[in-house]
Order: sequence, then structure tokens, then C-alpha cells
Amino acid sequence: MTLIEQFWNEFKAAEGLKDTKYKEAFQFGTEADRLSGLVVEGEKTATCSAYELYEIDNEAVPEKGDYSIVLDSTDEPVAVIQTESIEIIRMNEVSEDFALSEGEGDYEHWWNAHVTFFTEELKTYDRTFSPDMFLVCERFKKVYPK
Repeated sequence: MTLIEQFWNEFKAAEGLKDTKYKEAFQFGTEADRLSGLVVEGEKTATCSAYELYEIDNEAVPEKGDYSIVLDSTDEPVAVIQTESIEIIRMNEVSEDFALSEGEGDYEHWWNAHVTFFTEELKTYDRTFSPDMFLVCERFKKVYPK
């Protein structure tokens, strides 16, 4: 049994869940340890991703109620989160409230960090960044560990 499976089973046992599955286990961005730590501390309650990458990868957008496992930089599970809401909006229309809920700093820091991240990420798909690109903006709550 992998560490991820063990962590998931511990969460299900703690919550009395039987047949529940998680959508994915993933690292946040390029600073997995710092960002996963913010989730564990309850300071990071949102994230966003490029909508077009869901289309390219033929992957479903997260849905309200989905569970995911947050990993650190060594792929060790540190938290289970549950999606509370999804909104698909243009990057240049993301509110300051949403940006701050990502827990990474002020709006200017959020903007600059995301321009850099999306520029690099899209480059690997031969795509270019645009400030009016659509983002999947997800709000979540940490449900494990409590």
C-alpha cells in the first residue's frame, strides 16, 4: 500500500466514509512545501489553474464535493481537501478576495507569481500566456487532518 493510499484510508476511517474516492493527489505549483504548509495551517483555501489545460489533457474540471490529496515536494500526503466551489473566469477578472484566499501574499504578488507560473506551464504545451485567459478558480476546505 502506498503512502497516499494509507493516508486516504486513515481519512476515510476517521470520517466514517466507505466507498468515497478522491479525484487526485497533487502538488501545488512550484513551491509544493510552502503551499502545502499553507493548506495545513488553514491559510490557503483556494487555488486556480489554466482552463485550457483541462481541455488539452481531456480532464474534467473539479466539482463541488470532490476530495483531493495535497502532497509535499517529496510526494508525501499532508492534507485532504474538499472542493467547496468552482468558478471559471478570466485571469484579469479574478477578485482580490480570491487572490488573497490563495494565501500567498497580496494581490500584486499573486498576479506576478501566476503570470510567471502560467507562462512557463503553457510554454510546455506550445501555448502562450494571456491576461484574459480563463482560469478554473477553486475554493476548498481542509478536511484532514483536523
